[in-house]
Parts: sequence; structure tokens; C-alpha cells
Amino acid sequence: MSNKFFNLMFLAVALVFASCSSDDDNSPSGPITIIIEGADVAPEVGGPNQQNQVYVDLSTNTSTSVQRDSWDLGFYSGSEFRVALNGSISMAAAELSTTDIDAVNSSNQEVIDLQPIVKTNTYTDDSTPFVDNPNGDITGTAIAEVSDTDSSNKVYLVNLGYEVGTNTPATGSIEINGDSRGWMKIRVLKDENNYVLQYAELDATTHQEVTISKRNNYNFTFFSFNTNSEVDAEPVTNNWDLNFTVFTNLIPQFGPYVYSDFVTNNSKADVAVYMIDTEVESELSYEDFTLADVVDTNFNFNDQRGIGSSWRNGGGPGALPSLKENVFYIVNDTDGNLYKLKFLAMDNESGERGNPEFVYSLLQ
Repeated sequence: MSNKFFNLMFLAVALVFASCSSDDDNSPSGPITIIIEGADVAPEVGGPNQQNQVYVDLSTNTSTSVQRDSWDLGFYSGSEFRVALNGSISMAAAELSTTDIDAVNSSNQEVIDLQPIVKTNTYTDDSTPFVDNPNGDITGTAIAEVSDTDSSNKVYLVNLGYEVGTNTPATGSIEINGDSRGWMKIRVLKDENNYVLQYAELDATTHQEVTISKRNNYNFTFFSFNTNSEVDAEPVTNNWDLNFTVFTNLIPQFGPYVYSDFVTNNSKADVAVYMIDTEVESELSYEDFTLADVVDTNFNFNDQRGIGSSWRNGGGPGALPSLKENVFYIVNDTDGNLYKLKFLAMDNESGERGNPEFVYSLLQ
């Protein structure tokens, strides 16, 4: 938290909400024991290298941080058998024509043809199929749904993206990428309600295999090639609302593009956000906004980019990104509580990027 933490906090109240059976309104669905009013929060993203993904739970005003290159694949815990890529480190994946993982290597013509476009920031739509749908729809992963039929599950060429950067950039700039992490090959099968992951370095002639179980109460089970093991990344599904992260988005005609200073909402747990631009809706202000001003139909529960990068100006030639002071957000959290949220800073007092700060309050 920043040094200013709690300087806007004027009340901590104990609230117990009645459970709600309807899925169609924004009434709280469970008890919240403590709500902090006017909390001032500074997620520890990590400065200009932005090495951390920070998960924020608004109802308890708590944060969970994980280094963003500590995991590679997320194995979905829901009813579908889907595998997500770590877009925060620019991962990408392409299906190959074979099911024989040991036969794949860097000399295969199919691999040679794919490598130039199985990556981010190529500035072409040709790379779009090789990254996960940025809206968070689990049916839009680059890796197809795992089939019950083994012969239908092909080998994938996986671009591991980049290590977290360690260089210190010019003040106000960023250095998110370190060395390239190279390539892997993987194949994913099913064993009843478990995943079976086969994986190896691209030119290896043998592979490793591990069984990965779905985790109740979590969006994903995460796996790291660095540790050859499952790792903890996200908190329990209902224990986070927002994630501050580097993020692979899609730009029409320009394909996958990696954004810094990005914020996602936990759409898999029905967290939704909409933005208010006071230059457009001049009658609204953050200070005076109340529960009566909420427009339920403005929430999009099917997109995790409710905030995204919209809280900052993008910058450009000769200009660094900067905070948008004319916008604020309405957040529907995992329990159906409603908050207003406004960003206060994206840099610290020294002008170093990767130091976001925001204030939020419960609407009641």
C-alpha cells in the first residue's frame, strides 16, 4: 500500500447482507463482514518492469501478488477442458498437424513456417489465432478444447514469450521484456476429469508427462515449465475482483499487442465494470455518484476488459502515457456489491511508471 493508505478512509463499517437468489440483479449474494469506505490503494505492480500480477479483492481491501513469469499454462477448472496461455509474458501457441510430440523439432517445415507469426506484436492479424481471446471467454483459447478422443488432440508449438525485464528504462518509460524464453512443444489429453500434459523442449526426442487435476473454487490450476510443477497464481475464484497485469490484447488489423498498465476484472466470477467519462456525462462526478446513479445495463459480464488500459492516455511519439483524470468506474464485485473507483496515479513521485494508485467506495 502507498504511504497515503487510509488518508481517505473515513469509516470502516460492519455490514451483513442478506443472501439473494436472483442472478439477474446486483444485490449482494453473500455476507460481507467489513467494507472499507474511501480506501486508497497502491497495488505493488513492481515499477517500470511491472513484474507482478496483483489481484485485488475490494470487499476486504486485500491484494495478492505473483511474479508474472512464474506460470505458463492455466488448466480450466470449469466444465470445459480448456488450457489458457500466460498472456502477461507474450505467450502464443499453434496447433500442428501431428499427434507425435517426439517427432516435432525445429527442422520440421511446419514449425519453420509458423515461428514468424506465432508471437505477439507482429502488427498483423495473421498472429491473432495464436493467442487467447482477450475478452476472457474460455471457449476462445488458442489451444482447442481437449477431446475425449486422443487422436484428435494434436501437438502444439508454444512460444514461451519473455522473461520479466530487469533493465532500468528512462523515467516514465517501461522495460517489461527480458530475454526470450524460447519454444516448447506440448500435447494435452484427458484422463476422466483430469488433464494429462505432455511437454518437452522443441528439439527433444523424448517428453515428460504430468497429470493435472481441476481445482474446486479456483478458475484454473497453473503449471510452470520452470519448476515442472503446479504453482499457485490466482487466489480462490471468489476472493478477487481486479487483476493489475501486463496483458495481450487484440487490435483489429494489427493482431495481438501487449499492453502495460492493464487491469482485468474477474469475469469468470461475474465481476463486471463500466466506465463513466465525465467529459461526456458532465452531470456525473466521482464525488457525487451514488447507488441511484448506477445503470445496470451498462455492465458487460462477458468481458474482462472493463477497465483495461482505458484509465490512461496511451502516449505516442514524443509523449509518455498519462493518467486520465476525467474517467471513473463502477464495479460489480464477486458478491454483487457495487463500488465506484477512480485512479489517482500511474507513476510515483519520482515519475517512475508501474506505480498505480486508486481510491474506491462502496455504493449503498
